[in-house]
Amino acid sequence: MEANFLLECLMSTKHFGDRPPRPRWQALKRGFGKTCPNCGNGRMFGAFLKVNDRCPSCGEELHHHQADDAPAYFTILITGHVVVAGVLISEQNFSPPIWVQGVIWLPILLAMTMYLLPRIKGALIGFQWAVHMHGFGGADDKPGF
Repeated sequence: MEANFLLECLMSTKHFGDRPPRPRWQALKRGFGKTCPNCGNGRMFGAFLKVNDRCPSCGEELHHHQADDAPAYFTILITGHVVVAGVLISEQNFSPPIWVQGVIWLPILLAMTMYLLPRIKGALIGFQWAVHMHGFGGADDKPGF
């Protein structure tokens, strides 16, 4: 159910009122590459996970994003599946001592986390930009109470 909803969101070309449609896959790819979802040239991040307020190339405002904890959850989901599968496969096939498992898999876990976390955050911000979420459409989100 959730996978179908996500795929439908990505494939949809639904317009958001009078806002022009934005290319979702392109924004995701640019965000994953840590570049501006609008132009693809400017750097999205000023530091490891600190998003620039504006794109240094085109001036697109990026401070609207609300990535929150989602990048960490997706990073844990991906790295957890890879590392746990690797530990189980190596344990079944080779039965190495626990310290060998730690020496092998902890650096892999750290490297994957450091590589994926900013890229997943960038892709999430790119998606938010593409679907006009959180002020990216020119108007601030207001609670509907």
